[in-house]
Amino acid sequence: GVDILINGAGFINFNNAEDFTFEDYRKVMAINVDAPFILSQAAARLMLEKGYGKIINIASINAYVNTRVVVPYGISKGAIARMTVALAEEWASRGINVNAIAPGYMKTEFTQDVWGVPERSSLVMSHIPAGRWGVAADMKGATLFLASAASDYVSGVVLPVDGGYLCF
Repeated sequence: GVDILINGAGFINFNNAEDFTFEDYRKVMAINVDAPFILSQAAARLMLEKGYGKIINIASINAYVNTRVVVPYGISKGAIARMTVALAEEWASRGINVNAIAPGYMKTEFTQDVWGVPERSSLVMSHIPAGRWGVAADMKGATLFLASAASDYVSGVVLPVDGGYLCF
C-alpha cells in the first residue's frame, strides 16, 4: 500500500516569456503539474481504500511571487498550490491529508547560477529576513510534520519554508 506520497520532482528552464516555445512550456507543465496530479490520483485510490494517507506536494514561493525568465515555472507552482487545496477539499473527509511545502531560495545545484554569482546572490539575500539561503536540511521539519500524525487535522495548507522571503 501507500501511506505517504511526496510529489517532489521539478523542472525549470530559463527564457524570456515571449521566447518560450510551446514544447518548453509543456515540458515544465508535464513534470511540475501533470505528473503530480497523476501520481496523486493513483496514490489516492489506494489510500481511499484504507481511509488514510498523506500527500505532500512541493510547490515554491514562485507560486506567490514572480521571477522573471522562469514564468512557466511560476505558473506550474501556482497550479500545484491550487491543486493542493482542491484535492484536500475533496479527500480530507475520506482520510487523506493533502498539503504542500513552498520552498524559498534553497542552496542546491539547481540554483547555483544564482547563489554562485555574488551580485545575484546578494539581491536574493536582501529579501530573506533569516539572512541566509535555505539548505536541504531546512525542509526536514516541514516534511516530517506533514507526513506524521501530528498533522492529521491539517489539510490544504501550502507551508512556506523560505526564511521569511514572503514577508516582503
